[in-house]
Amino acid sequence: MIAREETMRDLMRLAQLGDKQAYAVLLEQAGRWLTRFFASKISQDAVDDLVQDTLISLHRKRASYDPSRPFLPWLAAIARYRWVDRLRQTYRHAADELLDQHSENSHEDEVGAKISIDSLLHKLPEAQALAIRLVKIDGLSISEACARSGQSEPLVKVNIHRGLKKLAALIESE
Repeated sequence: MIAREETMRDLMRLAQLGDKQAYAVLLEQAGRWLTRFFASKISQDAVDDLVQDTLISLHRKRASYDPSRPFLPWLAAIARYRWVDRLRQTYRHAADELLDQHSENSHEDEVGAKISIDSLLHKLPEAQALAIRLVKIDGLSISEACARSGQSEPLVKVNIHRGLKKLAALIESE
């Protein structure tokens, strides 16, 4: 049975009014719809987990559903958010693994990167290089960089912006 908009909307409206049987049918139909929705977006072994995550989100967000509006676009929005969260989690995990593998050789890379950054910063005006170093490299806030450099807040921001623009041009030209 393919989920129909009117049926799903009516089931959700009844579920919001406390009808447990309607809610059970809604979850069953939503689960089938979500399985089809995710089938072309992620690997088959991850579909069931993502469907369950989305059904949990539907359960948590059910009070926010407006019965005068279509149900399936509301469910699709929740599904998209869950899917994007899963992609972020997957790619973050993959990136962490790459960083772990790379960290074994990172000392030499760090030295090379520091030399490269220093040589590029020396090509900038001193105020721009200092602002970039304090905020972007050392991780200070704009106000902390102002205190250290003696520059005003707008000037630090302008120096960072102009300096990064020049750095990008320098990197492209090399």
